Amino acid sequence: MHGLINRAIQCFLRDTYSPEFWERIMQTADLGYTSFEAMLVYEDQVTFDILDLATQALDKARPDLLEDLGTYLVSHDSVEALRRLLRFGGVDFVDFLHSLDDLPDRARLAVPDLELPRLELQQSHEAHYSLWCGGPAGFGSVMVGVLRAMADDYGALVFLEHGGSREAKSTPGGPVPASEVGPEVVEITLLDVEFHEGRHFELAMKAG
Repeated sequence: MHGLINRAIQCFLRDTYSPEFWERIMQTADLGYTSFEAMLVYEDQVTFDILDLATQALDKARPDLLEDLGTYLVSHDSVEALRRLLRFGGVDFVDFLHSLDDLPDRARLAVPDLELPRLELQQSHEAHYSLWCGGPAGFGSVMVGVLRAMADDYGALVFLEHGGSREAKSTPGGPVPASEVGPEVVEITLLDVEFHEGRHFELAMKAG
């Protein structure tokens, strides 16, 4: 797993629950270090073990924790860069949805060795979409949180539902590589794309 992903989990647990909570998780994991380096690559099992320890400590289901992680990645000030990357996808929530297919490629422009799971948006009618998410398992739950936070960011009212996993053979556009688990599908129903005023966003970053 890319260090950026592990670092995001670290920041989420630290900022949401406390630095002391994060320290306890890492002490229990007994990895020999207490922090992830953003530019390193770690064994996938390390990531899954950290998530398991966190869910056990919090007595929380992993999908719920991952959904909270997705919301954090968009809404917390310490990860503003991801919000900017997503907001560049369109001027409104519908544009944003249609930009999701290209998100892994846009992420690689910023970090060439960062491989995000593939995303594929299917539209069944004007107000309903299905977002197919490749592995690893649980990425669909992260995307539910991301979509919920982005809808609020744009001022849209949406109904989101995790539709579970599907066999690779039923995936739109062809089979998913064996290295991926899933795919998972997130059902998206647009209720009002201009429900309230969205969060302020400027294309140009403020000078430091």
